[in-house]
Amino acid sequence: MELVFENRKSGNGGFITMKNQEEEVGRLTYTIVPENKKLIVSYVMVFPKFEGQGLAKKLVDKSVEFARKNRWTIKAHCSYAHSVLSRKQDIEDVFVA
Repeated sequence: MELVFENRKSGNGGFITMKNQEEEVGRLTYTIVPENKKLIVSYVMVFPKFEGQGLAKKLVDKSVEFARKNRWTIKAHCSYAHSVLSRKQDIEDVFVA
């Protein structure tokens, strides 16, 4: 399945959508705290019919790319995102558990 990611930032918040050729598959919502150079991951969701394929992890990976591009650190309020980030290797530059 080919996936397309789109980051829709508005002010100090936004979301990253993940779509296949026909429809939205999942979404990650975030808040930016510019004075602290921090990206807060609020929620990660994959629609039920797409669960169990590792797609939510791909959304978390996109949040890491976004944080690195902007030289921010990541704080995960979402328990799933925190769990994924805690197990990832080579992200000490953006995430400290």
